Amino acid sequence: MEEPKWLEGLLRTKFFNICLRHRETPRNECNMFCLSCQNAPFCIYCRSSLHIDHPILQIRRSSYHDVVRVSEIEKVMDIGGVQTYVINSARVLFINERPHPKNSSHGAASSTTKTISYFCETCCRTLLDPFRFCSLGCKVKGMRKNKEEEEERLRKERQQETHKGTHPPTHSTSNSRRRKGIPHRAPFAS
Repeated sequence: MEEPKWLEGLLRTKFFNICLRHRETPRNECNMFCLSCQNAPFCIYCRSSLHIDHPILQIRRSSYHDVVRVSEIEKVMDIGGVQTYVINSARVLFINERPHPKNSSHGAASSTTKTISYFCETCCRTLLDPFRFCSLGCKVKGMRKNKEEEEERLRKERQQETHKGTHPPTHSTSNSRRRKGIPHRAPFAS
């Protein structure tokens, strides 16, 4: 997955603070993120004055965690493998990893859950469906880790190929498959 330039900023941003420019107006929480400017979040009133023609993501809340509608974010990036949920009749996904419930043991299935369980590859949170990640943040971490592992594997392969022709073989071919020989039995005791 090629990461969009604005993604790191989205993952680090804290949303739903009061907009300092529009303190006295209703609905003044900063829940918009501009993909062009990649600056601090802003409110709906700032959007109409400063970001009128820019691509915008509107962040929503679900159980005190930031979510974004699938219909908005899938236009600007690949969200494949991320668990989605239907909340207030809209399909959403969580932006960042959520804390594990206090009574869970980080991915261990309890005896009351279904026998088939799915887990986030990054944080081991239990998933409802066969997805790989619980949030956009976990997908980014997982993809970066996979990329690093793949780069390390390729580096080792290149290293082995360069050393392959430089060193003579340590065993001669005639000795490398030497057979044991004739077995010797222990003498019979008389």
